[in-house]
Amino acid sequence: MDNTAVLMQMRQLIQLLAKHNHAYYVMDQPEIEDSEYDQLFHQLKDLEQQHPDLIQSDTPTLKVGGEAQSKFESITHTVPMLSLGNVFNQEDLFAFARRVEERLPQQKVQYDVELKFDGLAISLWYEQGQLTRAVTRGDGETGELITHNVKTIRNLPKFLSSNDADIPALLEVRGEVLMPKAGFEKLNLEQAAKGEKTFANPRNAAAGSLRQLDPNIAAARPLAFYAYGIAQCQPHHGLSTISASLDWLNQLGFAIGEQHFVCQSIEEVQQRYEEIQQLRPSLKVEIDGMVIKVDELKQQQQLGFLSREPRWATAYKFPAVAALTQVEQIDWQVGRTGALTPVARLNPVAVGGVTVSNVTLHNIGEIHRLDVRIGDTVSVYRSGDVIPKVDKVWVELRKADQDYVQIHLPEQCPVCSSPVVMPEGEALARCAGGLYCAAQRIEAIRHFVSRKALDIEGLGDRWVESLLHLNLLNDVADIYHLHEHREKLLGIEKMGEKSVQNLLDAIENSKKTSLAALIYALGIRGVGETTARMLANSFQNLEALQAADLEALKKTPDVGDITAEWILDFFRAPHNLEVLDRLLAAGLHWDAPTAPTRQPLNGESWVITGTLSQLSRDEATQYLQALGARVSGSVSSKTKCLVAGENAGSKLEKAEKLGITVMTETEFLSLMAEYGQGL
Repeated sequence: MDNTAVLMQMRQLIQLLAKHNHAYYVMDQPEIEDSEYDQLFHQLKDLEQQHPDLIQSDTPTLKVGGEAQSKFESITHTVPMLSLGNVFNQEDLFAFARRVEERLPQQKVQYDVELKFDGLAISLWYEQGQLTRAVTRGDGETGELITHNVKTIRNLPKFLSSNDADIPALLEVRGEVLMPKAGFEKLNLEQAAKGEKTFANPRNAAAGSLRQLDPNIAAARPLAFYAYGIAQCQPHHGLSTISASLDWLNQLGFAIGEQHFVCQSIEEVQQRYEEIQQLRPSLKVEIDGMVIKVDELKQQQQLGFLSREPRWATAYKFPAVAALTQVEQIDWQVGRTGALTPVARLNPVAVGGVTVSNVTLHNIGEIHRLDVRIGDTVSVYRSGDVIPKVDKVWVELRKADQDYVQIHLPEQCPVCSSPVVMPEGEALARCAGGLYCAAQRIEAIRHFVSRKALDIEGLGDRWVESLLHLNLLNDVADIYHLHEHREKLLGIEKMGEKSVQNLLDAIENSKKTSLAALIYALGIRGVGETTARMLANSFQNLEALQAADLEALKKTPDVGDITAEWILDFFRAPHNLEVLDRLLAAGLHWDAPTAPTRQPLNGESWVITGTLSQLSRDEATQYLQALGARVSGSVSSKTKCLVAGENAGSKLEKAEKLGITVMTETEFLSLMAEYGQGL
């Protein structure tokens, strides 16, 4: 990159970081995860290290936090409140330790390990043991005076006392104000009950409470203070380590983290980090990592500081729940039901404890909503066992000199080249080649051989998997050519002569079927048993159905607008017609459907619910369909009658509310007997 491009990228990152810095530190309303902010920050820092001559005067890499709020008095910190550097994995941690040990040759280094609180850092001044001043971190140089609010925090000592330690004339304690998990949940319940705004997380709740002009509001909030260090002490406390000074603060009445360790090696630090990661859900407070400090104060002085952070301490963050990366490509996968799913191929990134390189984008609507394009920088989110997802596209980071390829729905299936269709009002696009598409092969075969379709007994999943493995089933028409491969069939494990013959006999017997069963077996989306029967009755032969236009299909009982489109799309796919021709050439045949006559229940919509004791639901459905009724799965104002068995639930309640006729099983059987149906 030339200097102009570098400068543009620096300015872009500085403006982004300033915006999110303000949201986090000043408004207490963060818009992105800490891990996303860290990545943006490190991108800028890397650029500055590569081009030190282009470093901008307003870069946030030389600052901490945000400016003080104007509604509180501003106070300049006597000792600046610096931030910490970050490490994110064991390799980074060990590199931190190497830098420390290189600057302390021949010295034994031990490490103080504390919880990294997710709250608001403040400074407390005690003069002659009395709390006189409380100031927020602010920008690290200047903070806000919030003494009145801090005095309402219940676990924070307003006067220092100890049986074992002398009280210094001046003591400045640094620590974090936060809201424990239990208090946060209770506060949000109370806010919701009052119809007031709830808080996104405990940190926001704590920061918002501290910045109330009315101390009574802060007093009503369940805040807590946890000390993590001493900035000044006069006279000096005489202690030589951070760990000892924390114990001393504890004696003076300050709370410190519920977990605290002194480690003799960096390997032990890593072990403690892993332990705390496991304990994290059970802790009383939210934490986002551990803080690692060189324990000896004398060694801390030897190590000194960088511009905005100490060399002797670092924050070891837990795996990010969100991370930034780039979209390198978007591929389309075809599922077993023909649904097309876009998958973003990413520059691999660590997020939520795993490396993520592929993320589903669900459907074309989600791509348009996010406006995600090839080349974009995106945020990938993953928490716990949640499947990774793209939840933000960083449009601000698009470069003017780079093309970002927009994504469009493919016109042809990437697996079988059949047309891709998506009726209006549907979210998912699908491959129309259901009979032919390799991605849909297993589902197509399973449905084709099922009892209500071609009913090929014995051709179960185990047989199908073996036949696919032997490349004997590329589509459903191949079923009727299996007799040509008898020797290969006999070679399948646990498939003897009798099993093979039974299968071949079942296949041969299935050739005599009905037009309705064949239409159902084709697996056309939206075409169930009832719809298949209506199509067979309406069109009388397969050729007429294949040639039907959209309007003719819509006129068929039980066929809605979307189903009509699916039927049309199925018969427009050339590969489906090829498979259908092969099925007919193999000998599939049926008697001509009986011309529809006026039946006693013609066009009526019936619903069956509950448990029937004298017949199955399938039998009851067949009786009704034989009389011209349509059997639905849901009750509506168009329902003619509900047949209610034992333990009928919400459908019965809805039918009674709508004033729909309800029949018991006994009444239903009596009616069927009158029409010549039944046992």
